[in-house]
Amino acid sequence: MSAPSDDDEFDDADLLDSEGPAIEVRGLVSAFGDRIIHDGLDLTVERGEVLGVVGGSGAGKSVLLNTIIGLRRPRAGSVKVFGQDIQYASRRTWTAIERRWGVLFQQGALFSNLTVKENVSAPMYEHTRLSRQEIGELSDLKIALVGLPPDAGVLKPSELSGGMRKRAGLARALALDPELLFLDEPTAGLDPISAAAFDELIKDLSDSLDLTVFMITHDLDTLYEITDRVAVIADRKVVAVGTVRELEKSDHPWIREYFLGPRGRAAGAKAKTEA
Repeated sequence: MSAPSDDDEFDDADLLDSEGPAIEVRGLVSAFGDRIIHDGLDLTVERGEVLGVVGGSGAGKSVLLNTIIGLRRPRAGSVKVFGQDIQYASRRTWTAIERRWGVLFQQGALFSNLTVKENVSAPMYEHTRLSRQEIGELSDLKIALVGLPPDAGVLKPSELSGGMRKRAGLARALALDPELLFLDEPTAGLDPISAAAFDELIKDLSDSLDLTVFMITHDLDTLYEITDRVAVIADRKVVAVGTVRELEKSDHPWIREYFLGPRGRAAGAKAKTEA
């Protein structure tokens, strides 16, 4: 069972581009006061790909994500999601866009006073007119989909381990069957075994649900294991986009240090061994 759109309000199929890139960022300028974060940043995210986004501390990775999902207004440039410029989208179009993406923030951003099941249910109550029983069944399905045990639904976020909170946040992000999934440091704070299991979960969900994934991460194992391409933010722009193996050949100093340093070499060797 899936969470359908509210057909009584409108059919959003004609509002959004169903064939072009999932995300197009052109000439983006972002700033905090006089401090320029992005200066003419361009990025295209193709449908169906898992795109990793990397960059040094302060490079503006989270600022980029927050701008794409409408939490920050750019100083200049444009951001299109499903073909719609989000700065000029009508309320109806914006609602249609929101129903087709899901977001997993770094700490899960779960409502602390709600159970896991109530957290997963919240987007369905907000965006659909499904019955309470249907929402309950769908919430149980999403909880199972991310690999949580059935009894996790009655627990509060404070009663979960770090890995379980990540999965609960992912279940909520998937509540409306999105086409586009945003992940902010999904394996941060997890032990290596839990991080590897979460990587495998993302890969499986991406393949089985035909998701487009925009993922900020610093985890080299994640980049080697599940990304189709990686975008590198440096010098206030996206300085390179390509597969990890293509980026290993880059002459850019930061990229060489990142992918060809000790940790990068170890992750690359591990990926080759497992391939």
